[in-house]
Amino acid sequence: MYRADRMSRRRLLQQLLVGVPLAGVMARTVHAGDPLVAADSPEAKALGYVEDAKASREATGGNHCGDCALFQGASGAAQGPCQIFPGKQVKAAGWCRSWAPQM
Repeated sequence: MYRADRMSRRRLLQQLLVGVPLAGVMARTVHAGDPLVAADSPEAKALGYVEDAKASREATGGNHCGDCALFQGASGAAQGPCQIFPGKQVKAAGWCRSWAPQM
């Protein structure tokens, strides 16, 4: 009793091999057009976000968004997406209280 509408393992693997890399490209493209977080927005103020870590008294040891574990931008990029601010980008030179060291 074979059902024609059932997907075979081979067909599933073929679709995954094409779909997974394509999803990664799509995710990067979506982030490229995301707006920057406004430093005066309520969520930024709540976390003490500043666009330049040097302007914050709380940032220590040269910490900035570019070396934070939550920063999802490319290494060396001027700005990129952050897990704390979904759908928005932060400046790599910025800083907020959620800064976490990379492991």
